[in-house]
Amino acid sequence: MKKVHNFNAGPCILPDQAIENAIDALKDFAGTGMAVIEVSHRSKEWQAVMDECRALWKELLNIPDTHEVLFLGGGASMEFLYVAMNFLERKAAYLETGVWAKKALKEAKGLGEAYAIASSADSTYSYIPKGYEIPSDIDYLHITTNNTIYGTEIPYDMDCPVPLIADMSSDIMSRPVDVSKYALIYGGAQKNVGPAGVSFAIVRKDALGKVSRYIPTMLDYRTHIDGESMFNTPPVFPIFVMNETLKWLKGIGGVEAINRINKEKAALLYDEIDRNSMFTGTAAKEDRSIMNVCFVMAPGYENLQDEFMAFAKDRGMVGIKGHRSVGGFRASIYNACPKESVQALVDCMAEFEKLKKQ
Repeated sequence: MKKVHNFNAGPCILPDQAIENAIDALKDFAGTGMAVIEVSHRSKEWQAVMDECRALWKELLNIPDTHEVLFLGGGASMEFLYVAMNFLERKAAYLETGVWAKKALKEAKGLGEAYAIASSADSTYSYIPKGYEIPSDIDYLHITTNNTIYGTEIPYDMDCPVPLIADMSSDIMSRPVDVSKYALIYGGAQKNVGPAGVSFAIVRKDALGKVSRYIPTMLDYRTHIDGESMFNTPPVFPIFVMNETLKWLKGIGGVEAINRINKEKAALLYDEIDRNSMFTGTAAKEDRSIMNVCFVMAPGYENLQDEFMAFAKDRGMVGIKGHRSVGGFRASIYNACPKESVQALVDCMAEFEKLKKQ
């Protein structure tokens, strides 16, 4: 098979171990003689997968008993609506740090009073707003901890005087998280913990049931808590691969170990961006993401963008084209992205500079 270095933003690179075990499960799942996509979700074999996956989430993130872990269909974009349905009674505030935060806010506005408490739209979302006041009369504050398109991140668990809700689609399991500080953590799996087709929600159980509106059955988190994420047929294959991905993560030392590795990978690439005369970063240095590294050609070299893209592709780099809304380049270096791939990209950038400086 052709060797490539996968920097796709999502669906993302997954551990070889997870992919190989998924292939085996498509041939014969748990000795049932059936593929994992054929077996009944009410079977004891499948129940064992659900139980193990939930237990791994709780173990890896040290999730307290106050919170429940859910596996849902529809992706994080569906959960934008879940959030407002389940938590918005009077008004809510959103920290607008990118496209996905803005889309989450739009869904909330459709159900009640919601507003941006602060925004970095004035600078193409190149920084995380700071110094804003969090009012005490809002139902919740919503944040997006990692912004895939713009390469910014909130790498800590903020103290918040109101219920805190976080979209952690693209940095979940990349660092330790104090789950007790959140009423809800949610996200799509396909950025860091599995394939597309399933989303996760870590919800504080006593934060639910506070709104007076009717909540449609399928959009009520309590439905899925009571049904143990199997009120209806769950997305079995994405959950199976997620479980295998989390087993891999536990095997290499968990979130503390991967956080150290992620920081090393990010530092390696950012150091080259800062050193290399051909490139420049787009995110404020103090807010740079360790998951999505965004950069562009430096002033005076903009005309070389297509040439570098072709140069990198020829050397096995896949998925480094920036989001269509901003252009430039983006290297998504999620958990399963090996340091060797990051080094290969760094070498590619250095080689391109040397070639053009001759």
